[in-house]
This record gives sequence, C-alpha cells and structure tokens, in this order.
Amino acid sequence: MDTARTTAVQIASLDDGRRLQLGEGKRQQIFSALWLRENAPDSETLDPTTGQRLIEAAELPLDLRIERLSINNRTLQLAFSDRHTTEMPIADLLATPRAAHREQQRWSGDLQPPAATAFDAAVDDDRSLSTLLEQLSVYGFARVSGVPVEEDGMQPLLDRIGPIRRTNWGGIADVKSTANAYDLTMTRRGLEPHTDNPYREPIPGYIWLHCLRNAAAGGDSTLVDGFRAAELLRERYPEAYRCLTRTPVRFRYRDASSWLENEGFLIEENAHGQVWRVRYNNRTEHLPALEPEVLERYYAARQRFHALITSTELTLHLRLEPGELLIMDNYRLLHGRTAFILEGGERHLRQGYVDRDTTLSRYHLLKQAQSTAAAVTGAIS
Repeated sequence: MDTARTTAVQIASLDDGRRLQLGEGKRQQIFSALWLRENAPDSETLDPTTGQRLIEAAELPLDLRIERLSINNRTLQLAFSDRHTTEMPIADLLATPRAAHREQQRWSGDLQPPAATAFDAAVDDDRSLSTLLEQLSVYGFARVSGVPVEEDGMQPLLDRIGPIRRTNWGGIADVKSTANAYDLTMTRRGLEPHTDNPYREPIPGYIWLHCLRNAAAGGDSTLVDGFRAAELLRERYPEAYRCLTRTPVRFRYRDASSWLENEGFLIEENAHGQVWRVRYNNRTEHLPALEPEVLERYYAARQRFHALITSTELTLHLRLEPGELLIMDNYRLLHGRTAFILEGGERHLRQGYVDRDTTLSRYHLLKQAQSTAAAVTGAIS
C-alpha cells in the first residue's frame, strides 16, 4: 500500500491501484479507480458547457488502475493506467451531501396548514416562490391567496414554474357540476380520496386547483398524506403493506376519443425501500383476474389501506374560497371532496397539471441561487 500525506489529508492506493482511500479528519471514503476516471472533471472527459460525459464509460478497461497520485494545494492529482491524467478538488470528493430541500414532514388530520403565499409575491419575488415550492416539497401541498378571479388567473404563476400539462381534456379544465359529465368530478357527489389519472404515462406530477366561485353548501376539499398512510400501514399491518407494494394493478380510462391505460403498485417504493409514490383511484382501477389466493390477500390489504385514507385520523379538511389556489403533489397526496348543494349560485374551479421535472428544476435552481447569494454575502462580511 502506497501512502502520501499532506497536512490533515491522507491518501492511499489500495488493491494495486484499483481503489483509493481518501480521508481528512473523521471523513474517510474509499473510491473506485473506475469511478474516479469516469467522473474526472477535465475537458477531455466532461463537456465544459453541459457537464455531460464525452467518453464512453462502458468502454473503460475493467482492470483500470491508479498508477500515480499526489496532492497539490488541496487538489488530488491522478494518473490512470489508460494514460489519462486529471485533477480533482478534495473538497468536492469529501463534501457532505446536502439535502436539496427540507425533509418531508409526514402529517395527519390535525395538521395546522402552512400559511398561504400571496400570489403577487410568488409571481414577482424569487424568495416567495421558493417558500411556496418548499411547502409543496415538505407537506405535499401549498396554498396561494389573492389569485385573480378570472379563467386564466393562475397563468402568471404557471409561467414562473413550468408549462401546463396538456391532456385529452386540453390544458386547464373547468371543474363544475354539468349535465352529461365526462368525469365524476363534474358532478355534485362527494369524491373519495384518490390520486389523479393513474392511467396516464407519465402520471401527472402536480395538480393545480384554482377557485373562481364556491356558492355551495359542502364541497370542502379533503387531503390525506399518502406517505403517512403507507407508513402506518407498514407499522400496523406489515403483510398488507407488502401485498400492496408487490401486486400490480391496472388503471384504465376510455371515452369516444381516448384509450388510456397504465399499471403499477398502489404503494411504490424506490430503490432504497422508501415510499416515493402512491396511486389510488377506485373509479379507474381494473384488477386482472389473478389467482384467487392472490386476490383475497390484495382485497384485504386494499381494505386496510382504504380504512386509513378515509379515517378522520388522517383527513385534513380545507375549503377553497374565490381567489385561492391549491397545489398538490399527485405522487403523495390523496384528495377528495365532500358532496355539495348549490345555494342559488355556482361552484366553479379550474384545474390543470404540471409535470414534476419542471417544478423540481425550478425549486432546485431557486435554492441554488439563494445558497450562492448567501455564500457571497458571507465572504464579503
């Protein structure tokens, strides 16, 4: 093992150069030579403008080794067996990963909702917009007040975040009671907790619901944190949780001009075993004729989950008034409404979808700009 030292930084070549041990104080990490090579930050490996890789990483020799290493001014200097040389800042290699946003807060029906963000502030001020998007990330929903009470009233805020997702229903759709409704949202009946459009690919990321008029008795919005419900299901009924994360379900929507189908688990985990998406839509679920034993387990598990998402323990009630906007994470929240009776007026909301990539991109860029500004201010002071 070859070892070099400089100040508090230690480096060591391990396994005949196939690995590198790098440490400073309590921070210690072992890097693969192949990983260092394909992530070399030089212009031969990465395009300086886009940061995209220029080499074909899969063609690097699997027995690639580090042949020489040294430290100069807190920069790691490396020479590889493929004759490539590069320099990598030690601070970047040993940097503690920072969360791009505050940790999610799982909540129940007794949550005190976060304060609404003023529409004009979110449109004109980056810090206010960042606060709005942080609420959306932390709680799975955010509210906006003072939205113009007109059909395209939320458009200036949409322009700040990302384009509206167009579907077979168009861009922004009206949600009000109508005759010959093409969807149950257009009736006066109450709606059970659900996620929207699980039959689409990709499933819409965020739901925007803008209230224009609400002269109705009833019609309150109900919200349930699907991640909290899944968490409780795993704690209280682990076999039910396992069933809903392993049994695929098909969702379908058809009309005269559309045939939409998609498949997935009611509770979906990421590669680390953490819940990252729930989908629940009784109206459009189409379960295939699986083996009876499988179906019996699924039906029992689904009933457990349904009992949680319809419980007073987890249900938050909100009433949208004219000029208010509710934005919901459709991968996390289940939403519904109570039945309503019109009292000589109209209940009229406008609804649209925005995809996750544009929303999250905007949020990350705003947080990055704030972090950079804070660092500059700190350096000056």
